[in-house]
Amino acid sequence: MVFNKFKVFLEMIKFEHTIFALPFAYIGALLTQQRIPSLYNIVWITLAMVGARTAAMSFNRLVDRHIDAKNPRTAGRAIPQGKIGVKEVWVYVILSFGLLGISAYHLSSLAFKLFPIAVLALSFYSFTKRFTWTCHFWCGLSLGLAPLGAWIAITDSFHPAPVLLGIGVLLWVAGFDIIYACDDYDFDRKEGVYSIPARFGLKTALKISSWLHVWAPLCFLGAGLMLDLGLFYMLGVVVATGLLFYQHLLVSPQDLSRAGIAFFNLNGTLSVMMFVFTVVDILFPVQIF
Repeated sequence: MVFNKFKVFLEMIKFEHTIFALPFAYIGALLTQQRIPSLYNIVWITLAMVGARTAAMSFNRLVDRHIDAKNPRTAGRAIPQGKIGVKEVWVYVILSFGLLGISAYHLSSLAFKLFPIAVLALSFYSFTKRFTWTCHFWCGLSLGLAPLGAWIAITDSFHPAPVLLGIGVLLWVAGFDIIYACDDYDFDRKEGVYSIPARFGLKTALKISSWLHVWAPLCFLGAGLMLDLGLFYMLGVVVATGLLFYQHLLVSPQDLSRAGIAFFNLNGTLSVMMFVFTVVDILFPVQIF
């Protein structure tokens, strides 16, 4: 019974989508000293990321449960269907934020001091679709904190490179979240839910998404240049750019049937490939400038 409930919970929060942000947290950790971090740091950063994303998604499902119940695309989710109770999800939210806090405490003093700000950032996104079409950027901010958070966790300090990398993640996530929101265009307009597709229309929304996906890899590139990274990291940026370009070939205002492929498959691949190329660059540095 408990196992089945937990399985429902993991499905509800799409736990597998942790793959979007976790590799960028590892990249942030890798770039601090351009070497493989200690196992201690890897473990606590992993736990912090699992806690952060689980809390954010659980809270989002709670806040959106009434909207989800009305939307044909989301009406089958666990809370609207009564497969899991509101109080149960609150327990997961509290435990997950607790895991994030404990992890921050074990990583660095600055990370722990910034913990309340992280909680605010991760929670605020869930309310934004009720009053602003910039909600996609708030979603991007939640994931964009990953590389900066990992850098702070290890160095106990700020640096412009992980900030720029985080901005790249923000733009990348906002771009694919806009594509994802296109599926709810009719529903959002009918119910007064704020989004870029609902505000500007599908054609303009996809143009905005494509421009965000032009600037995202430029931010990745800028972070690499700032840290004097080598050939393999730059190749990773090229691969990421290609995946973003292909993503926009899959969708159009007239055909959104492959938006799911663009959302999960390609973006999950992008995140993992950026991580792999960064690891190779750290292990086998080949300078090109």
